[in-house]
Amino acid sequence: MRVFADYMTLFRLPGALRFSIPGLIARMPISMDSLALIFIVVAISDSYAIAGALSATASVVIAFATPHWSRVADRIGQSSMLVRVIPVKVFAFCVFTILVLNETPVWTWFVAIIVTEAFSVNTGGLVRRRWLHVLSPDKTSTAEDEQDRHLVNTAYSFEALMDEVVFILGPIIVTACATTIAPVAGIISGIIFLAVGVPLFVIQKDTEPPATPKREVDPHPAVIRNKRVQAVVVPTTLLGGFFGSIAIVTVAFAESRGQAGLSGVLLAIWAAGSAVAAIINGVIKWRLTSASRFLIYLFVLTILSIPMLFVHSIPWLAVALFFNGFAIAPLVINAYGVAEGAVPPEQITETLTWVVAGMPMGGALASALSGQIIDRFGADIAYWVPLGFMIAACAATLPYFQTYKGLIGYP
Repeated sequence: MRVFADYMTLFRLPGALRFSIPGLIARMPISMDSLALIFIVVAISDSYAIAGALSATASVVIAFATPHWSRVADRIGQSSMLVRVIPVKVFAFCVFTILVLNETPVWTWFVAIIVTEAFSVNTGGLVRRRWLHVLSPDKTSTAEDEQDRHLVNTAYSFEALMDEVVFILGPIIVTACATTIAPVAGIISGIIFLAVGVPLFVIQKDTEPPATPKREVDPHPAVIRNKRVQAVVVPTTLLGGFFGSIAIVTVAFAESRGQAGLSGVLLAIWAAGSAVAAIINGVIKWRLTSASRFLIYLFVLTILSIPMLFVHSIPWLAVALFFNGFAIAPLVINAYGVAEGAVPPEQITETLTWVVAGMPMGGALASALSGQIIDRFGADIAYWVPLGFMIAACAATLPYFQTYKGLIGYP
């Protein structure tokens, strides 16, 4: 048990689990809403094309909305932002559902989903920002203390584990609700998680980072103009394409072998590999910088994507996916680590959100491309798509060679 002493240290921090668990509940919809949308739209319109277009539209809007609301959270405080934004999102999602159920013109569905996702919040970024605050509330940077820095890595690892829980349980819950109760039940279940988790998160005032209103004199430059942030955001956008393509190609692979029911199990095994890696990552006292580890895991994930080109059975694909997942959580954890240290405390929430903001856009592009490849050449060949996105993600670090050189400390 001594190996997990760092996790015990985290859990003993006053109020830590009281904000982390509600944060888990509040971000369940990120793995539920897109699938829930597809269930209800296909049930009403019998059109996967409309459902896919709505899902892609929602992904693009989310990519732009979440950094904005995280910036607002930095300015006015997390609770003040959430109580203004989440009720609007819940109301708009209800309106969207009513429009679809009443079979109004399809253009009204697009308007409603755009309004709904315009009020999307990156709850995972808010939770990670709170960990930074409770671990070093009186410091300008957690990098000032090596022990604090290690505990931040452990906290990020724990939240990466929570993310995997979200992506394992969310689709299962949506599918069960939509198929056993009614197609609309999938959306309602997501709304319930949001309506329960956010208020529980908001009332945890003791662990909330202080608001930092924008200064008129000497304001900080926009986060996305920071080269160090860009050096992470561009590759992670392409990483989103990797995630999106793996999901759709794996479903097609299982269906092509008459085992469509196993597609969810395969994706759960993939997430389980990442969850195991997250736990292990949290107990290691790293000597390498976050930037070094980010580049290493980016390369490792690319290499671990190659075996999927050569597997032709469900069991071997499960093995390949499990070991592929080993590089995912550490990669994302270190992406947060690189970006978080690039900005002052008053911009950290926005920065943490930018790390994953582009992933939905990459995922939407990859899903469309994967669908074309699957239809024309089959699911086995389509595993070139996620590998291609990983190669592109590695290449995307090259324009930032000097930035990484400085972060790594290479002379």
